[in-house]
Amino acid sequence: MAATIENIASALAKGQTTSQKLVEECLAAIKNPAGEGSRTFLNVAGEKALACAQAMDVLRKNGQAPSPYAGIPVSIKDLFDLEGEITRSGSTVLANAKPAVADATAIARWKAAGLIVIGRTNMTEFAFSGVGINPHYGTPKSAFDRETGRVPGGSSSGAAIALTDGMSHGSLGTDTGGSCRIPAVFNWLVGYKPTARRIPSTGAFPLSTTLDSIGPLGRSVACCAILDSILAGEAPNSPPVREVAGLRIAIPKSYVLNDMEPLVARAFENALARLSKAGALVREIQFPEIDEIPSINAKGGFSAPESLATHRDLIAAHRALYDGRVLSRIERGHEQSASDYVDLMRHRARIIAAFNGRMQDYDLLACPTVPIIPPAIADFEKDADFARLNLLILRNPSVINMLDGCSISVPMTHAPEPPAGLMLSAPTGRDKALLIAAAAIEKVLA
Repeated sequence: MAATIENIASALAKGQTTSQKLVEECLAAIKNPAGEGSRTFLNVAGEKALACAQAMDVLRKNGQAPSPYAGIPVSIKDLFDLEGEITRSGSTVLANAKPAVADATAIARWKAAGLIVIGRTNMTEFAFSGVGINPHYGTPKSAFDRETGRVPGGSSSGAAIALTDGMSHGSLGTDTGGSCRIPAVFNWLVGYKPTARRIPSTGAFPLSTTLDSIGPLGRSVACCAILDSILAGEAPNSPPVREVAGLRIAIPKSYVLNDMEPLVARAFENALARLSKAGALVREIQFPEIDEIPSINAKGGFSAPESLATHRDLIAAHRALYDGRVLSRIERGHEQSASDYVDLMRHRARIIAAFNGRMQDYDLLACPTVPIIPPAIADFEKDADFARLNLLILRNPSVINMLDGCSISVPMTHAPEPPAGLMLSAPTGRDKALLIAAAAIEKVLA
């Protein structure tokens, strides 16, 4: 049986396992010298996690567990504040920063539900790429083809590998242009990007204050739905059951269908065929607002100027400590004037309105999450190759951040086949409906 959040909660309720045992198993996986733990975690809670687990077991035994999911170990991306710890954001630049005085809101909500933080996971420095490479702390390898050594996807790289290797049972990431969905697709997982305003960003080191979204990675759509509901301050629930029949799915006739590797193209075609056979109404339609996005973002979009505003003083003091590939992307913010930024906001508002109107007749937008399978880490040794592949990996997921939508990646293939994901998206605020539909689609594609 898959180690989903629901299954683990059931085992805890029935006394078939304990929180202490779950934490001990995760810690053993992290410490496994043959595993990816040293590259996946930048800090491990260890004794603190075990003490929390023991406390949750006592509470459950006495009927006082704060939620059905209390005692389940989870990981958090290194850019979230934990009281008393330095938030490094995958960088050495902040190594001497002051420790956080409080938990990030997202962390506080998970803790209030009884989830146990097992440690902080590795990430792209300051979350600024979709590849997952980190020159400071090492790069955890994708669960696919470990012998070759393939990129895990970013920026929430460690969040994915913690799940695939049994080092946690839920992971917290952020998604500014795909950073939950990309590592999910590259590791046969599910990654969710909620409507940005759904989860407070307090205590999360920003990349783009306009585009940043806080979301979970899990082993199923239900895992992500449960973790997301806690993050949103709602009662935790898995999605209600519905059938795929009758779902109206729009396929965008745009660049998001270009440059697909053959395996991804076959998986996408097969997924659409299976959904149609199950009764979904699949239609190809034009989305001119999507085709406008590259030209609108030609000067670096929101991430460049907004990250430059955050990093300007840090760069002046610590330029040599930055990953050069991250630094160059931040400094693209110099290319925009104040009027350029105002134009960018105006164009975004216009295409969001157009997209939302076009989607009134559809439940979902569907396309491949990423058009390629995870490239080898060695493919990124040249800066030119890094830039090209990074843009290709980010291309499809970043569309939905720009359109202020919600989006989830579910697997189209399963191990040992190379990973490929189906990205399902909806307009802003339709999170609940999207998760219900995604759970139904996941069942068809399983």
